Parts: sequence; C-alpha cells; structure tokens
Amino acid sequence: MIVKKLLIASSLVMAGALTGCSSLNTSAPSLPLTGAVATDVKADIEVGEKITGESSVTQLFGLLTLGAEHEYADGVAYGANGGGSLLSLGGASLTEKVKAAAAYNAITESGADVIVAPRYTIKQEGYGFFGTIDVKVEGYKGTIRSIK
Repeated sequence: MIVKKLLIASSLVMAGALTGCSSLNTSAPSLPLTGAVATDVKADIEVGEKITGESSVTQLFGLLTLGAEHEYADGVAYGANGGGSLLSLGGASLTEKVKAAAAYNAITESGADVIVAPRYTIKQEGYGFFGTIDVKVEGYKGTIRSIK
C-alpha cells in the first residue's frame, strides 16, 4: 500500500518535472521610421551592413543563473514591460540583461558604434525546475562619423 502511494507520488513529480512551457517573442519597431526626435545634437551616422549578436542564460529554481555574460550594452530597454521576465537582478529584468549582452556582442563583433533599427528575438522556455532565455538581435551597423 505504501509502495503504491510512493510510486504514484514519484510518478506525479516526474511528470511535473518533464513538462514545460515555451514562449517566443520577436520585437518590431514601435516607432515609424519617420518619427521625429528633437535635440540640439546632430550626429552623422553611416549605416552599414546587417549585424547580429546572441546571448543566452539558464536559470535553475528561479534563482540561480548559469551562463550569464558580464559585459552589456547600455540603453537597450525599449519597452516599459522589460521583456516579460519575472526575475529582476540589479534593477533590470533578466531578459533585459540578456538583450543587453546580445547587443554588446553584436557591437563588439562588428566594430559598430550603434545598432541601427535593432530587432530582438527572445525565446524563453521553462521546464519546471529550470528555464532558458535565448536572445538574438539583428540590425545594421551604425558608425558615428561626427557629432555637432
């Protein structure tokens, strides 16, 4: 009787551990390309070839992160919702940190100063005790020629 109850309980735990969820989000520019920005600073930016960058992180028990990078690009938080991650580390959500790491990788690998028209693809998968966040950013290489 006890063995049967233990078998049922362990089967339920294993079934819960093997099930998971997944989500995929691809960003799109929310501002038309004809949007106006008022500033006294004028920058001459040369737009070059398409560039990409990637980053990913694994999270255990919702607390421990593995594979997190330590170099980030500032200013990649384009939305107020922070990309949908519930975990917040150091004032930024984990998703935003992975986005910033992907942007940093794209900029450093291409030698760009900025990413023009960045588009983020965010894939989140959860499997009970652990989950992953994979981010890919695509855009165009922007090189600042002059600032007046």
